[in-house]
Amino acid sequence: MKRDPRFPIYIPSKGRYNIRYTSDFLSRIGVFHYLIVEKEEYELYYQYTKDNPFVKLLILDKSFQENYETLDNLGLLKPVGPGAARNFAWEHSIKNGFSYHWVMDDNIRQFIYLHENKKITISDGTFFYLMEDFVLRFKNLLMAGPHYAMFVPRKQKYKPFFFNTRIYSCNLIKNDIPFRWRGRYNEDTILSLDILSKGYCTLLFNYFLQEKMRTQLIKGGNTEVFYKKEGTFPKSQLLVNVYPQYAKLTYKFQRIHHEVNYKPFKNNKLLLNKNYEPENLKIKPQIKKII
Repeated sequence: MKRDPRFPIYIPSKGRYNIRYTSDFLSRIGVFHYLIVEKEEYELYYQYTKDNPFVKLLILDKSFQENYETLDNLGLLKPVGPGAARNFAWEHSIKNGFSYHWVMDDNIRQFIYLHENKKITISDGTFFYLMEDFVLRFKNLLMAGPHYAMFVPRKQKYKPFFFNTRIYSCNLIKNDIPFRWRGRYNEDTILSLDILSKGYCTLLFNYFLQEKMRTQLIKGGNTEVFYKKEGTFPKSQLLVNVYPQYAKLTYKFQRIHHEVNYKPFKNNKLLLNKNYEPENLKIKPQIKKII
């Protein structure tokens, strides 16, 4: 039983008009989505997407960059990062009458089911529909998404999901909440902590996975704008400055990084949405490729 996502999918992208991993994958499986690009790069992206019925380009409204809360004192002296485009996606989805939206990084190679000890590349949008179905059951579950495939080895036992942790790179977000993306860097972690520190919940799926390219591996995006020039220290330091009670600097993955303590949020409890009537779904993954 095939299902398309209920809610719109947005992919902010910069400098990667010819390397569109996430967009190309979604197009191959027939899932419609928006690519958010800056006006200066519109024609470059258009040349690569003009014949693709599953992509629509949106030009980023520069006011979202001008008014973005960078959480430092540099203002527009440096690029503000992808958070401004993510806020633009948020408002676009609200204006079009949606109660949730998806926002994704542009360097996700594929999405995967973990099923019977196998990692199976998905073949349609049911993957996103099922996550939506779970999230809609709870009124205070404000953000959710799939875990990174590299952190969920197929021959180890994992719970189906983790509650109240950070959600990275592929986020399903409830629209009518009092938060927005902020921070020049580490905006995923900051938004997760904004939500959790106010007593709400997040959820990270281990059954649904994303295979994302490693940070700084491909050109464009934050790699070109930030990390290639300055490394990852400013990124991690900003998070520590914003949430010193939860975050600290560390060294891992062969670079300066950050470590966040999510234990204070273990008692944030899910509240059922009694008005939601889920379908009686009996959907098994369609096997496209086993990895």
